[in-house]
Amino acid sequence: MTQQPRTRTVNVVVATTVMLSFISFWRAAAIVLSDLASSAYYVGGIAEQAIGKAAPWFILAIMLFSYAVRAVYIESCSMFVRGGVYKVVHEAMGGTLAKFSVSALMFDYVLTGPISGVSAGLYLGGLLNETGDYLKLPGLHVYPPYFAAAFAAVVTLYFWRKNIIGIHESSEKALRIMQVTTVMVVILIVWCLITIFKNGYQPVPLPTLANLHFSSEALGWLKGTAAPSITVIAVLVGLGHSLLAMSGEESLAQVNREIAHPKLKNLERAGFVIFIYSMLFTSLVSFFAVMIIPDLQRQKFLDNLIGGLSMFLVGPMSLRLLFHAFVVLVGTLILAGAVNTAIIGSNGVLNRVAEDGVLPDWFRHPHHKFGTSSRIINVIVILQLVTIVISRGDVYMLGEAYAFGVVWSFAMKALSVLVLRYKQPQGRGWKVPLNFRVGGTELPVGLILITITLFSLAIINVLTKKIATISGVSFTIAFFIVFELSEIYNRRHAPAHCSEMEKFNLDTKEELTADATHIRPGCVIVAVRNPNHLQHLQRVLEKTDTRRIDIVVLSVRQVTQAGSGEHALDVDQIFSADETEVFTKVVTLAEKAGKHVELMVVPGGNPYAAVVQTAQRLQATRIVMGLSPKMSPAEQGAFVGREWENLPEPRPSLSLEIVVPDEDESIFFNLGPHPPRLWPQDIDLLHQLWLDLTAKGPGAKLHHRDVVGVALRRMHQELNSERAPEVLADVTREVSNGGKTPVVRK
Repeated sequence: MTQQPRTRTVNVVVATTVMLSFISFWRAAAIVLSDLASSAYYVGGIAEQAIGKAAPWFILAIMLFSYAVRAVYIESCSMFVRGGVYKVVHEAMGGTLAKFSVSALMFDYVLTGPISGVSAGLYLGGLLNETGDYLKLPGLHVYPPYFAAAFAAVVTLYFWRKNIIGIHESSEKALRIMQVTTVMVVILIVWCLITIFKNGYQPVPLPTLANLHFSSEALGWLKGTAAPSITVIAVLVGLGHSLLAMSGEESLAQVNREIAHPKLKNLERAGFVIFIYSMLFTSLVSFFAVMIIPDLQRQKFLDNLIGGLSMFLVGPMSLRLLFHAFVVLVGTLILAGAVNTAIIGSNGVLNRVAEDGVLPDWFRHPHHKFGTSSRIINVIVILQLVTIVISRGDVYMLGEAYAFGVVWSFAMKALSVLVLRYKQPQGRGWKVPLNFRVGGTELPVGLILITITLFSLAIINVLTKKIATISGVSFTIAFFIVFELSEIYNRRHAPAHCSEMEKFNLDTKEELTADATHIRPGCVIVAVRNPNHLQHLQRVLEKTDTRRIDIVVLSVRQVTQAGSGEHALDVDQIFSADETEVFTKVVTLAEKAGKHVELMVVPGGNPYAAVVQTAQRLQATRIVMGLSPKMSPAEQGAFVGREWENLPEPRPSLSLEIVVPDEDESIFFNLGPHPPRLWPQDIDLLHQLWLDLTAKGPGAKLHHRDVVGVALRRMHQELNSERAPEVLADVTREVSNGGKTPVVRK
């Protein structure tokens, strides 16, 4: 770069992450709710089919319990920015159980898309049929299950294409969907309350043993035994059939890396918003459906519960039909969003597995045109389409199977966090409440109770859900075998595999300017090279408000004189394995801080020259470096200062910050002309001279600046006269004394 202006810079963008674009807790909550709140559209009907009219109480209990499960996820995310099931289980109990947990989780994700798409199709099909009946159009009629399956397949293919291109559902879009959903929820709740006040309501039976009416499929292998007559087991069975009401918790761990600073506090806020919203929406829909829709009529709407609820509200039929259409529109949006979230979430999980060397790196190879991990996306979508075909639009079958992956991934996650309390007692910023100390040992009562509850639900689900157990175990074993064989193959053929390296898209720029790189003037440039010495970057991330100031992380790729000559360098010559390693660490620090950074590589023969030239072209105001192992801070500052002097005019005003390891205060240097930092004794001496000169002639017209100006000019004259040796000797003594010359007084 210092010899050839045509040399290209490389602006690096992370391809398999969220591209370091951080979002508020509101948007994070919206993304998770696009998955979690979608269950309100189908969980009430599924649970009532299994356990009877008392189902709303169990759904309410699950929604309250979901806050405890979310606390487990918050603790894990406070330890690992990418704190999904695979990472946490791997750290706690090793790779084998981590692969088992991820296999069960993938069963969850593979079913999330189909159940959401089919549910949306059932709502849309129900609206078409009811509109046809109201308008007396017999031709406007569809068979809901097949129509729903076809609709789900179309939605899945649509989002497959969007994910291949890389146009994921943005946080802005998710927020808008949830805003529209909130309007619908408020209207629904108010209208239901008006209906209850005017027409009365049917009471919801209490969740007692006498009020539980299990269907023939709901008891599974417990059918015909005395177990369902035991209250505790009956309650667990009811909770197990309502468990899918809190699906989507893993999405919180996936979105954690996207949450902006302060990350942990915003994660807690997002978790609370998710809890309040999902509890009110999901549980109230179930209660209102039982209270308002007559029992015989409600059986027709178990696959379309909110739509049925809208048709039994008070008011004219035309208004109810219009609101029904609004409900279906919102439901289609949020359920379709859940399809997209399932693809994105499973893509992220499998990328984590591939990064760890379990899957071949072939899966992570970017799409030749769009740079996305298209091969993983293809596998996920194929599995989802096969699931849709097998289900033939039966949302009850999908819901029953779906709970297997949900509960086992939750249980393994909770157990792993519990193990890490003792295996890695430090390094977490938040803990699940109810911790007591017995002697010198911490007893995490809250975490233990959550873990026991989840494993109890997991075991009861295995015994009562034949479809879920058979399909879930088969799928989990198949995926586990694939992971095992793939990892064995990788170990044999890629023994030098470096885990957890990011994949980067490289965008070359012929001209390095702030406009070309979309970097705002006044940015901070952080020079990096050693992936093990990034304390200076961490300090910059801690104290910089990236909403106002951009952080540019710059690595200089050293090239020879010949390498930076006539021809522009290829990308591979500039961005090598060394840059991949250092920028992987940079991405980790940025994600942990929740702050955006720009990643850049420039070639140059002289690293200091390349840094100051880049600062000039990007209109930066500050350069931050770590301390060189070969130089003192003063020598390093002098090297950078000399390169600043070599810049073409106009040279910018720059400050250089050198961060010394294990010291709180940085060392600052101003590059170029700048007001000097004066010692207190220098200021005292200046003031004393001003007093003396004022008394001897100039009077009140004399200013401190005049004294300094005269002193500088006289020194300049003497430095170019025969008295130059005396001046140099005085300067040398001043430097040797650290500037602490005694104040001369009369």
